[in-house]
Amino acid sequence: MASTVVVLDASARRATIKTTPGMILSDVLQEACGKLGADANRYGLKYKNKNLDLSNPIRLSGLSPGAKVELVLLSRSPSVVSVALQLPESDAHGSPAGRLIEKYPSSTTLWLILRNFESKAPHRNYTARSKTKTETGDSGAGRLYHETPVLNIMGRELTSFTDLQKSLAQLGFNSGSVLLRLTFRVSDTPLEEAKDQIDQYFKLTQADEKADAQATITTTIEPIPDTGEPIAQKEDNQLKTPPAPITPPNQEVQHTDTPGTPQETISLPSLEPIKSTITGPDQRPMQVYRPPESSTPRAAQQTFNERDYEPTIAHAKLHQARLQGSGRNKTLLSDKELAEIENAKAQKVANIKEIVIRIRFPDQSAASATFNDLDTARTLYGFAKGLLANEDEPFLLNFRSAKGPCPIPRDGTDKLISDLGMSGSTLINVLWDEGASLEARAKPVLKKDMMLQAKEYEVPSIPNVDAPEPISPGPNTEKGKENGRGDSKGGRPKWFKGLVKK
Repeated sequence: MASTVVVLDASARRATIKTTPGMILSDVLQEACGKLGADANRYGLKYKNKNLDLSNPIRLSGLSPGAKVELVLLSRSPSVVSVALQLPESDAHGSPAGRLIEKYPSSTTLWLILRNFESKAPHRNYTARSKTKTETGDSGAGRLYHETPVLNIMGRELTSFTDLQKSLAQLGFNSGSVLLRLTFRVSDTPLEEAKDQIDQYFKLTQADEKADAQATITTTIEPIPDTGEPIAQKEDNQLKTPPAPITPPNQEVQHTDTPGTPQETISLPSLEPIKSTITGPDQRPMQVYRPPESSTPRAAQQTFNERDYEPTIAHAKLHQARLQGSGRNKTLLSDKELAEIENAKAQKVANIKEIVIRIRFPDQSAASATFNDLDTARTLYGFAKGLLANEDEPFLLNFRSAKGPCPIPRDGTDKLISDLGMSGSTLINVLWDEGASLEARAKPVLKKDMMLQAKEYEVPSIPNVDAPEPISPGPNTEKGKENGRGDSKGGRPKWFKGLVKK
C-alpha cells in the first residue's frame, strides 16, 4: 500500500516522498535531499524528537501515513560501526563461523570494506574475481569475465559497482553492528574492461574531492557575507557607512567584528618599501616623524557630519544578514580540513619577504623602516636602541597581534615574520622599563641628528560626501483625515498618535 512522508528542513521547505511499506528510510533520505538540494551524507531524519534508524523499512519505522519528519544535520565526525562479513562456503575456510569482523567509520564505503578485508590475507580476492565464460555452441578456453561481488544487507541486495560505493551512513548504519552476506555473480563485462572502469571512476572521484577541498579552504579563510543586494547598491551603501578615524600609513588598525567573534589585527599593506636618504643605525633606509605639537589626536580635530553616524537601511539589512548567518547550524571542520587551512596559512606567511615596521616612542615620535624575513627580534631591538638619545636606558618593545598585546623578547632569535607573525605594516610601541631614569623619561627620546631630519606627518584629507536631501512629503499627506487614515494637520494615522512625544 503506497503512502507519503513529508520531509521538512531547517528553513521550513518540504519535500513529499511517495513510499511503500518495504522502502528503506535511507532511500527516503536520498530522495528528499535530492529535492531539497542537500547532501545526504551530512543529514539524518528525526521524528517526534527521536532520530530514526535509516536502515529500517517504512513498516518498522513507526511512521504513520503522511507523517512529517525533520531533516537534521549530523556530526561531521563519523561514528564507529562493527561490520561482519559472511563469506560464501567456498571462501569460509580458515575463518571462525565463516565470518570476518572489523570496525570501520560510518563514512566507509562498501567497496573499501571489501578491499580492506582483502588486504588482511594474501589469498583473499573479493573485488577482482573472474570466471571463464564461453558462448553457446563454442568450444575452447573462452574469455575471462568479471565476477562482481553481491552484498545482501537485511534482505536488500547491492549488485552494481555504483551501489557498492555507498557508505554505511548512507545505508542507515551510523552505530551498532551490521551483517554483510557476500556472494558472487558473473557479469557480462570482460575483466580488463571492468578494471579500466573501476580505475577511471576513482580518478574522477579524487579530482572532485580535490576541487571540493580547495573550495572549502577558500570559503573558510575568506568568508564574504552575502546580503542579496546588487553590486551597484552595495557600492552606494559603502558611501553611507560611517567614516573610519584617520590612521597614519603603516599603522595597524584594531577591527572588531560581530559579537562572539575574536578580535583580529588588520595590518595596512605597504605599497612600496621605504625610500629615504636617512639611514638608520645599521645603514637601513628609514623615515623619522616629529612628535605632535598638540595633545589632542588629529583624528579628533577633523570635522565630521553627525548624519554619517545614523544607521541606514543598508546597515539594518547587513545586521539582519549577520543574525541569520549566526543562527544557522554549522558543522565543525574535520581534521583534514583544519590541516589544509593551516598549510594554506603557513604558505601565505612563507610568501611574505618584507614588511614595513613603524616604531612609536614614548614622546609620540616615530620612525619607519623596512625589514625582511631574516630579521629577528634582536635586530629590531638593536635598531630601536640606535635611535635613542640615552641608549643605556632599559626599554621594552611590544606590538598588538590577533591575540592581543604581544611582548617582543629582548635577546630572542625569533624571526619577525615567521615566528612572531608580523605582516604588512606593523606598529611597534617602545615602553620604558621600570629601571629607566626620570631624566630620560622627561627629555626627547630620539637623538639630535635624527630630530633635525624628522618631518611632520601629513594627515590625508577625507573628501566630503554630500548627504542625500530628505524626501519631501507627497501631495496626499495633507488629506489624511479625508482618506480616513489620520487627522488633517499632518496626514498622520490615528494609531500613530500615541507614539509621538508631546
